[in-house]
Amino acid sequence: MERLTAEETRNGTWVREFVLEGFPVAEHLRILFFLVHLLAYLASLMGNTLIISITCVDHRLQTPMYFFLSTFSFVECCFITTVIPQLLAIFLSGRQTISFVACFTQAFFFLFLGATVFFLLAVLSLDRYLAICKPLHYPTIMSPRMCFLLVTVCLALGFLFMAGPVVMLSQSSYCGPNVIPHFFCDFGPLANLSCLDTRSVEMLFFNLALIVLFGSLLVAIFAYSNIVVTIVGLPSAREQQRAFSTCSSHLIVLSLMYGSCVFIYMKPKQTSRLDTNREAALVNTVVTPLLNPVIYTLRNKQVHQALRDALSRVKLPRFQRSNAPSL
Repeated sequence: MERLTAEETRNGTWVREFVLEGFPVAEHLRILFFLVHLLAYLASLMGNTLIISITCVDHRLQTPMYFFLSTFSFVECCFITTVIPQLLAIFLSGRQTISFVACFTQAFFFLFLGATVFFLLAVLSLDRYLAICKPLHYPTIMSPRMCFLLVTVCLALGFLFMAGPVVMLSQSSYCGPNVIPHFFCDFGPLANLSCLDTRSVEMLFFNLALIVLFGSLLVAIFAYSNIVVTIVGLPSAREQQRAFSTCSSHLIVLSLMYGSCVFIYMKPKQTSRLDTNREAALVNTVVTPLLNPVIYTLRNKQVHQALRDALSRVKLPRFQRSNAPSL
């Protein structure tokens, strides 16, 4: 396999750069793939930015749920920005080189932000559980201080869970092939290129990923099982439909994200199924971030009303100016 520039030491040849292989795309299709993924990336950024902006502008959306949703959107914008520009560069000009430090920095931020997203999904589940099952206690429990504390805890846990395995793997020796069969620096491909036995680091990463994914999933299962029981007990069908509509979009996001991440990371040996991991990673980095704003906005009447009010405020001054009497 290809080797890049390296420095000779007494112990041998040490890799200083990696090559990101990306996807095996025909030359005449590169521009098409570049444009498709660029549009998806821009649409994801615009959609998530819209959620953040409308939450800040409209006082009716300044509630705990929309605070968590806007935080989720911000983290997701950062999450996709760690990898999608690299993917676009690969589509545009072929294989990309990335330095050793930059590669592990990218791996850390991708995993840190990804873990934070799952912790935020668990918090969103608890928020819906308290709003529907404990409505009288909800305003007291979900105070502004508690909301900020929960977001801070999500960020801290994401950092603590992912920093250890990435730092430990970066201390490993890389003296051989340096081609990564992926469009970004992920944990599995980097472990596969190490010259040392990385089974202990891989097992640590597997256990921590297991806690992140299934810990947050158990919280979501607990929350939504109680929500279903509460909804079934509501007296009218209209109330049942209204209660479930507030949670249906969240359930769609949960199924998309957990499905792809379980496929990629829920295996003790991270070096297996590397080729299929590329396709599964696209779900997390391209498809889900593109769908999330659509799901949250198109299925939510409060956001619909906030958008209509914002558009009417923009149009009204223009109409008044155009109809103002001329002097």
